[in-house]
Amino acid sequence: MVFKRLLGSLGVGGPTVDTVLDPGPALPGGALTGQVRLRGGGADFEIESITLELVARVEAEHEEGESEGAVTFERFTVGGGFRLAEGEERSVPFSVTLPWETPVTELYGQALGIVLGVRTELSVAGAKDKGDLDQLAVGPLPVQEAVLEALGQLGFGFRSADLEYGRIGGTGQRLPFYQEIEITPSPRYAHQVNEIEVTFLAGPAGVEVVLEADKRGGLFSGGHDALTSFTVGHHDSRDWNAEVEGWIERLVQHRAPHGSHTAYGHGHDDQHGHRHDGHRSGPGVGTAVAAGAAGLAVGVVGGMVAAEVVDEVGDFFEGEEENEDEEG
Repeated sequence: MVFKRLLGSLGVGGPTVDTVLDPGPALPGGALTGQVRLRGGGADFEIESITLELVARVEAEHEEGESEGAVTFERFTVGGGFRLAEGEERSVPFSVTLPWETPVTELYGQALGIVLGVRTELSVAGAKDKGDLDQLAVGPLPVQEAVLEALGQLGFGFRSADLEYGRIGGTGQRLPFYQEIEITPSPRYAHQVNEIEVTFLAGPAGVEVVLEADKRGGLFSGGHDALTSFTVGHHDSRDWNAEVEGWIERLVQHRAPHGSHTAYGHGHDDQHGHRHDGHRSGPGVGTAVAAGAAGLAVGVVGGMVAAEVVDEVGDFFEGEEENEDEEG
């Protein structure tokens, strides 16, 4: 068993920790289970608390352009209040509930390029020390999968996915960021729409589906964004192809002046209090490979194959930890 050594205040001889998540993707609003494995150091230590942090890589827009960084969006205390003897090995099982708006990181087993992690923090002898980050995989809720499946069957394709810092006005959004899944239009709408962005805002009662279309301009008019939102229950049973096609029809017919923000617009205030519309023009990198019934199944994600997505996860979080060491 390989344990990941804690860095920082405890130093050499301190306890080590390894957090092991149970196999398989978790679901938004569902249980995240696993165990925190501890090994005692060169002396007895009082473990005051064991805390899990959920961390996401998020993009932020500001006056200087775009940047990205790590955002902690939930914390859970899963243990503590015991003495860890010298050299002792102890496993602390946990089961915590993910926020309903936890982003989806994979679809049909293929990574979407979304970077989520679980970081373990020990509070020992009055000092807090953070261990390595473990990659967190999250699959779609049934309704989310049904909507994306319908889009795939209607001829839309996956382009990319990311997390945007900010809030979508007029919605019940709770996290300080939201997920955008960018899809290419089906041939039927290719002359009207450049791309469509899908955002899911899940909650206990159901899911808000926010759609934004980057619409093509006519000969004498510029292109503009159109936005609309629909709410569905977790256990709704519908003809999803017909339902989603109706949504798209309403979206492309929606006439919102360029730069305006409807009640469900993706307009948001950044960390500096400046207003942004959340839309990024220009084609995304990479292409999607439709796979029959798999609909939006991803063959290439944002120019990266699945293995490279995993490498990017590790590189990003290692960079975050190096920054924290420098700040400390």
